Amino acid sequence: MIIADKILREYRVTEKAANLAANLNQYTFEVAPDANRKEIARAVEQVFNVTVTNVNTLIRKPKAKTDRARRGRPGTKGGHKKAIVTLKEGDAIELV
Repeated sequence: MIIADKILREYRVTEKAANLAANLNQYTFEVAPDANRKEIARAVEQVFNVTVTNVNTLIRKPKAKTDRARRGRPGTKGGHKKAIVTLKEGDAIELV
């Protein structure tokens, strides 16, 4: 049993994600770092009641940054895992 709430964290709202959704029927989600492609596909199918044809994943590593509030001490700026999900022709996800 896949728990979709733990796999799908949020929908990525960017200009590139909007273009992918409008032109290629692809939707971008931030997902759990330990989720694999099959789990992501099943979670999207459960939550949005659509058919997934392909899942591409990528991991953005955290960047090292200096923190001005802590007088130049090093810190990190968020890394995350992103999934670009392609849906079957005719399916769509309505995000309001």
